[in-house]
Amino acid sequence: MWHDNETTTDYLNFGVVADACAKLLQQANGQPISIGVSGGWGVGKSSLVRMVASRLNVDADPDKNTYVVVTFNPWLYQDFEGARSALLQMVGDEVLRRASADEGLLKKAKRLLQRINLLRIVQLGGEAAATIATGIPIGLIGRTLAKFGFGDEQGEAADDKAEKDEDLGLLKPAEPVSLPGEIQAFRDALEELLEELKITLVVFVDDLDRCLPQTAISTLESIRLLLFLKRSAFVVAADNEFIRGAVRVHFAGTGISDEVATNYFDKLIQVPLHVPRLGVNEAKAYLALLLLERAVADGQFVDGQFTRAVQAVAERLKTSWRGDAVTLEFLKALINPQNAHLVELMELAEGLAPLLTSSSKVNANPRLMKRFLNTVFLRSALAKPQGIELDLKALAKWHLLERCDEALANALAGRVTSATEGRVDGIRVAEQSAREGVALPEPFKDEFFHKEWLGLEPALGEMDLRPLLHLSRDSAMRDFGDDSLTTEGRALRDALMVATSANEPLTQAIRAAGVNQADAVMAKVWQLKSPKRNWRQTEDVVSLLEISKIFPDLGAKAAALLAQAPIKEVGPGLVPLLYEQTWARPVLDQWHASGDASRPVKQAIEQARKGAR
Repeated sequence: MWHDNETTTDYLNFGVVADACAKLLQQANGQPISIGVSGGWGVGKSSLVRMVASRLNVDADPDKNTYVVVTFNPWLYQDFEGARSALLQMVGDEVLRRASADEGLLKKAKRLLQRINLLRIVQLGGEAAATIATGIPIGLIGRTLAKFGFGDEQGEAADDKAEKDEDLGLLKPAEPVSLPGEIQAFRDALEELLEELKITLVVFVDDLDRCLPQTAISTLESIRLLLFLKRSAFVVAADNEFIRGAVRVHFAGTGISDEVATNYFDKLIQVPLHVPRLGVNEAKAYLALLLLERAVADGQFVDGQFTRAVQAVAERLKTSWRGDAVTLEFLKALINPQNAHLVELMELAEGLAPLLTSSSKVNANPRLMKRFLNTVFLRSALAKPQGIELDLKALAKWHLLERCDEALANALAGRVTSATEGRVDGIRVAEQSAREGVALPEPFKDEFFHKEWLGLEPALGEMDLRPLLHLSRDSAMRDFGDDSLTTEGRALRDALMVATSANEPLTQAIRAAGVNQADAVMAKVWQLKSPKRNWRQTEDVVSLLEISKIFPDLGAKAAALLAQAPIKEVGPGLVPLLYEQTWARPVLDQWHASGDASRPVKQAIEQARKGAR
């Protein structure tokens, strides 16, 4: 399986973008700079940020400058500590660590931490904030702060009280603190320390678009305290649309315009950098490398060959603008063409990439493509212990339909239940139509995705689809009929699965099936439709109503099934229909006596009783 974490291994041709970003940071020569890495969820922002970090100190000169990278994830601190406080503390701790070898710098670093702690406590409000604002100890917290000169959190009390008051005490009686002055003092102290330490502090802010709007804005506000200092740089990875939305939430009720919401982020970011969207070439290369990575783990591909494959793919993508496409022939050249399994993997990447790129449900999103493959390989692993023989391409083809067109997948799954040995003739006809370029039969549509999906190997029209559906995510699809059902019984089952109310064809299907088959079908359909039943509309009980109308002897069974209803979920709209059936009235009486039934349901039952008198 493929993990979902960020990586410095480049399968997406992000190396060129990472090089450019690192070069911008290096060319700043100590001047402050802020870069915004924008892109939607799962497109690879975190991986790009890590690639940039790995490139920064390649040519660094320790005597002049060293890049110190601090990665801050505000999402981790959400609901535990203010993101603003956590970021300031993380910066202070890193500076303290770097200054620990020099006694003079260590003293300055501790004082910087004191200022950070002051800014953090101001946010708390109450006694602490009042003490700081007035300079007069207020309450237990204020007395404690005053006693310890606003607390040396490093646990090293100064022996000399005068020195302690001068160097560590930021709070003195009757001397209120100027918050703007403290903010500027903090910025000056940090800038001075960075210069003396000969380091450039690069803060990578990641996962900002996973946070609640309040946390996101708080983090951006804390960035503002550190921004535009010499020897400082920020790289902020976030989805621009999310930031705009967070700004709107933060300023809700002020009539903020879209332009103002956009400008808020733009004022913090000097250089906007958008993560490039993957095209078919990049998607194909990414899938191929993921599959080859798996082959290495399975011992079917040599690690050295994989390294060469990664390099070859990177070179091909760099020149794709000239028409050097990632073709199936190119992918096969990366492997031993005599290895049938590896060839199958490359064919899989070739077939999947165009559809995963064009589908709005995936849109060539790297994270979604990785999850897609994880599902396919998980199903493959589940198949073997159950004695199911399916190749990866068949598993991937069916899951592609589930992922990108769930409605069509459900429609075809419904046909599998009544098909002979799980073979759906409609798929075979559609696949043939796609090959011949003629109009596709229902439920397919004449659109790109359906045509391309039908053209993928292997053809599913002649295949028993029951194993595929058995491994499917939807347990409702796993019932493929009972051997005891006749052709008429299966026809009735299929009719009831889509029926929303009484109709003449349904009545004919019930009569044609006969009482014994109707008995078996009633229980089967009741089970199959259970996950989709909301207990508020006619179609939820149509199988019980219509079968028991034709075969009254099955009323007792219908009542037993109806009695399984979760009473709390039943809506009053079902009551009049059910009360017309003699077999259902004892169940309704039980509902009326139950404390779980809603008041509207009880009133509907009472009204139905009056109408029946």
